[in-house]
Amino acid sequence: MELAFIPSPSSGVLHLGPIPLRGYAFCIIIGVFVAVWLGNKRWIARGGRPGTVADIAVWAVPFGLIGGRLYHVITDYQLYFSEGRDWVDAFKIWEGGLGIWGAIAFGAVGAWIGARRRGVPMPAYADAVAPGIALAQAIGRWGNWFNQELYGKATDLPWAVEITSSADGRVPGTYHPTFLYESLWCIGVALLVIWADRRFGLGHGRAFALYVAAYCAGRFWIEYLRVDDAHHILGLRLNNWTALFVFLLAVVYMVLSARMRPGREAVVEPSAESSDGDAGDDAKGDTDAEAEASKDSKGSTDSEGAVGDKDAGDDGTVEGAKDVKDVKDGADSAKKG
Repeated sequence: MELAFIPSPSSGVLHLGPIPLRGYAFCIIIGVFVAVWLGNKRWIARGGRPGTVADIAVWAVPFGLIGGRLYHVITDYQLYFSEGRDWVDAFKIWEGGLGIWGAIAFGAVGAWIGARRRGVPMPAYADAVAPGIALAQAIGRWGNWFNQELYGKATDLPWAVEITSSADGRVPGTYHPTFLYESLWCIGVALLVIWADRRFGLGHGRAFALYVAAYCAGRFWIEYLRVDDAHHILGLRLNNWTALFVFLLAVVYMVLSARMRPGREAVVEPSAESSDGDAGDDAKGDTDAEAEASKDSKGSTDSEGAVGDKDAGDDGTVEGAKDVKDVKDGADSAKKG
């Protein structure tokens, strides 16, 4: 008998009058807002402009959702295109089913487009949003709890999740809450990236690569606990192989990037830097103008003083000469007398 467990919601949909609020979609939306909020703070701290992260996210998020759904549908095509299945369900994203690998890959394409439009380096942007993406995943995983999916093997541990639904082959019981494990792991990944970035000054995409490598390490062991249907290659689930391959790519990138481009970017948004420079030039121009005006004023004063002195000198010379002449005339008169 289980003494404690995590209960599952009776329904994954909450109705606000006639408007259905689906838990899965709600978690994804909250995750996106958190990722943009944290990414914006980190971007500004690096010298970027407020709003740049959100502008690029307008491109990255839709691409990420499409990519995540495509990866899920392609790797689990039997859920939508096998006998007795309705292919229209492949478009029902609110019912769950987003592959993080496709979401990151396609989201990166969207972010690249947005970054080019804003004129910012893609690696710097990726570094800024990396911890936020990890937190978005941590929040989004709770959408699986609402849908009673992606749980692990049966267990009687106190933190087991209770599955009550019997739809799509589910067997009611208590199981490892792998969605919770991954959520906690992603929070740890976000904290790791933030710490490492502050400690080592990661740049040129290395903070993002650290996030990818750390996430893959956790995803690899979490996959061992999952019991949902998946394709297997040489005894390993497809996602295990994907996690291993992506992990190696991320590690290789970090090593090569550190050798080829050590340190971090001095400027992450050239337009912001040029705006600051223009403001500085304007201020300098105003100061120079004031100095020039002061110089002109001083020059005018000196000139006037010089003229005044000259006039005074001229008048004194004339008057002095006149006095000498008067004295001489007086002496001549006295001599004659």
